[in-house]
Amino acid sequence: MAQSKELEGADLDRYQGMINQLRCLVCQNQTIADSNAPLAQDLREQVRTQIQSGRSDAEIIEYVTARYGDFVLYRPPFKRSTWLLWVGPFALLLGALAIAVSLMRRGRQRREATAVDPDRLRKLLDEESR
Repeated sequence: MAQSKELEGADLDRYQGMINQLRCLVCQNQTIADSNAPLAQDLREQVRTQIQSGRSDAEIIEYVTARYGDFVLYRPPFKRSTWLLWVGPFALLLGALAIAVSLMRRGRQRREATAVDPDRLRKLLDEESR
């Protein structure tokens, strides 16, 4: 079996850029550049082959996402199917802040409600002792 020509120069730079943009679907927290999973090796070879055949970066991304979905991209586009990936972290942060503010207000109200007013306490004790 003949080996394919190694990438050089601008093609090698494109290759490195592409494999650092794609997520390993097995590892999920690594790029295909960093992963040793068989699927990542397969994807690296597909990218290499497509660069050698003259395809543009956009065509390669389109090919990979058509096959594996937007999850394969580390920076998926903002669209109907990926809005939760973009908005979710901010929504969680806002929710956590709202809960924290609510708990702080509730705690302050309890402290104010249980605070002892010395004048009122004296008045009550005087009335009770009569």
